[in-house]
Amino acid sequence: MAQRLTATVTGRVQGVGFRWFVQRAACSMQLTGYVRNLPDGGVEVVAEGEAPALQRLLDGLRQGPPGARIDRVEDIWHNDMEGFTSFEIRHRPENAVNRDGARS
Repeated sequence: MAQRLTATVTGRVQGVGFRWFVQRAACSMQLTGYVRNLPDGGVEVVAEGEAPALQRLLDGLRQGPPGARIDRVEDIWHNDMEGFTSFEIRHRPENAVNRDGARS
C-alpha cells in the first residue's frame, strides 16, 4: 500500500550533498516527493510510494552520504497522499531565516 513519509534529518546535513543523495535514492526506488534544506540547518524529506521502498529510504537517511553526520532522524508516516509526480530538490523559500537569525 502506498504511503507518505515525512522525515526531518538533523546534524551536518547541509553543504555535504545530502539533498542530491536523497533525490538519487528516492528516484531509484520510484518514490515521489521532495527534499529541502530547513532554515534551522536540518533537511526535510517528504516521500510517497510503497512502504518497503519508503523504509529503505528512511534507512538511507540514517546513514547519509559521505561527509554527512546524522544526529537524528524524526519520521512521521501518513496514509493520505499529496499526489507528487516526481522527486525534486526544493529550495528554501525567499526571506527564510537561518538558524543564526539572519535572512538567507
